[in-house]
Amino acid sequence: MRLCRTGTIGPVSFYALLRRFGSARAALEMLPQLARRGERSDTVIPVTRAAAEAELAALQRLGARLVCWGEPIYPSGLAAVEDAPPILAVLGRAELLGSPIVAVVGARNASANGRRFSRDLAAALGQGGIVVVSGLARGIDAAAHLGALETGSIAVVAGGLDVVYPEENRGLHEALTRQGAIVAELPLGTEPQARHFPRRNRIISGMALGVVVVEAAARSGSLITARFALEQGRDVFAVPGSPLDPRCRGSNDLLRHGAILTENAEDVLSHLQPQLTNPAPPPLSPPVSAAPAASWAVLAPSAPRTDDAVLDSILEKLGRTPVAVDELVRQCHLSAAAMATLLLELELAGRVERHPGNLVSLR
Repeated sequence: MRLCRTGTIGPVSFYALLRRFGSARAALEMLPQLARRGERSDTVIPVTRAAAEAELAALQRLGARLVCWGEPIYPSGLAAVEDAPPILAVLGRAELLGSPIVAVVGARNASANGRRFSRDLAAALGQGGIVVVSGLARGIDAAAHLGALETGSIAVVAGGLDVVYPEENRGLHEALTRQGAIVAELPLGTEPQARHFPRRNRIISGMALGVVVVEAAARSGSLITARFALEQGRDVFAVPGSPLDPRCRGSNDLLRHGAILTENAEDVLSHLQPQLTNPAPPPLSPPVSAAPAASWAVLAPSAPRTDDAVLDSILEKLGRTPVAVDELVRQCHLSAAAMATLLLELELAGRVERHPGNLVSLR
């Protein structure tokens, strides 16, 4: 928890640090040296043990628990995602995380027909042995949670477990804590902000076998979830809507580009049947990007690189537009492992930023 909650360390950096130094304790000890490369190095201060213990105590008082990457209950699909959250806080029935999961998402300002379809679809998926995950937003998300409440529903929130958003869903939030589960990546007390919602969306798609988009405008957040699903190798389903309704332009466009047309739960269940009968085994090593897979338990700590010329060469080739790490490897004539180490130093120093799809840019 201390390493995960430390500023400038995202999920990808978290796993890279464990691979490099063998343990979270060793990584925390090396942070000051690794962060010396940038003007922000003095701000990389590890979270104290007392602060981590206080968060654990607060979770216990709330009745929540932590589920960590590598535990059997951690969603196997999400565990294989490059930027899988190292820890998830769960309130409610944590055992639902190990079930077959399908995401149902859509517009906040959903139509009456869209809400009804979403609720009926979620209920039918639940009867088919599926746990439904969504984002606890108003509209389609709320309807999906209500439909699957009796059979199992998971809400992934963009803030802390104890923050109800939107307020109109307080009753649903409370019902999910009793009958379903609420999942959060961020600490207790965190208020949802715009930048948190894409992070939430990649968890929704990552833990699901597929994502069903019921209604989505042309620039809907649900399309972000669909994009993450495609990047993560998940199936994307879309419900056709009227071309006269702007709330359906995004979902209809998904169909135009190959999404699976969905008119009922059977369309989803029949397509996912092979995965339901032969589930993929959970990953045995932490998610990796450019670095080769390895067990972090056998890696010995190594001294940080001091070749400024190599770092300058990497920075010279970076800009504000994200570029693939593999392309940097080719142009800089470095091994994938060496590039991963150097990018880690630059990221901790506040010089570079990671993006989905193994992309990096200048911060």
